[in-house]
Amino acid sequence: MKAVIPVAGIGSRLRPHTHTQPKTLVPVAGNTILGHIIDRLVEAGVQEFVFIIGYLGEKVEQYVRKQYPELQSTFVVQEPREGIAHALWLAREQFRHEADGILIMLGDTIVDVDLPAMMRTPGNVLAVKEVKTPSMFGLVETATNGRVTKVVEKPRIPKSNYAMVGLYKIANADWLASALERIVEQDQRTHGEFQLTDALMLMIQDGAEMTTASVDNWFDCGRKESLLEANARLLNRPEFLKRREFPEFPDTIIIPPVSIGKDCQISGSIIGPNVAIGDRTIVKNTILTDSIIGSYSELRSAVMHDCIVGSDALFRGTRHSLNIGDNTEIDYS
Repeated sequence: MKAVIPVAGIGSRLRPHTHTQPKTLVPVAGNTILGHIIDRLVEAGVQEFVFIIGYLGEKVEQYVRKQYPELQSTFVVQEPREGIAHALWLAREQFRHEADGILIMLGDTIVDVDLPAMMRTPGNVLAVKEVKTPSMFGLVETATNGRVTKVVEKPRIPKSNYAMVGLYKIANADWLASALERIVEQDQRTHGEFQLTDALMLMIQDGAEMTTASVDNWFDCGRKESLLEANARLLNRPEFLKRREFPEFPDTIIIPPVSIGKDCQISGSIIGPNVAIGDRTIVKNTILTDSIIGSYSELRSAVMHDCIVGSDALFRGTRHSLNIGDNTEIDYS
């Protein structure tokens, strides 16, 4: 089964990091967002990929070709960027004749789901999760037999609290391609863009049967808060919680779970929990918790929590030598 991954977005909610990196290459839990997505699909047996690129797309292509040279990868450029359905419409000839169907996975979303089971499920399957603020998402409405009766994008008055999480198994790829052509030709936009939700709804109206698959965890990595949450949850998976061998960092305490890249120089520091550090980064005299630090960066004399620091960045905090008497209060906040 071929996977189609739209990764053309600017990622404005993750600025300033996305000024120089596409959102999907922002680091999280010892990998990139896209790396986590590809690894899960490869584990499920997927070897053919279509990447729909746009903003800083050459970096995405370079990353995939370097890190995953064994994959059969095709790259389609989306310009201008007018929504997910527009992206898929541009790539439709790359997947419409896939007899086994396709998987669509948005490039800023990491989900925990049994992918092989979802791929084996007959027909079209939409991955969903119950949410507290349904008006912010594309929603699925179902009948008592579990069949999807309606999908709607960010309704003002939600009639469901099950959100689509950005993972779709489409059994008849040509049917989807035809629906995409209809909404683009008719200039059918919702919230100013061509929405995949509208194409799916056309398929349902034409008789396509769709069911849902619930995901265990859903990490929408498009904002700082959700990215840090994803980092913490991914680091707390068994593969990170197992005792990992790190170099002997002098005068340093490591509090798992953490991910530390290659050739890092760390001394006089407390690292963790829930910290991911990239390759060849220097950390001196620093307390670091619940944070993501890029590669080739340098942190000195800092107390940092809930931070995202990019690559090739430098932060030096302040150090004080104090002689404080009784009944004294000093507040640096």
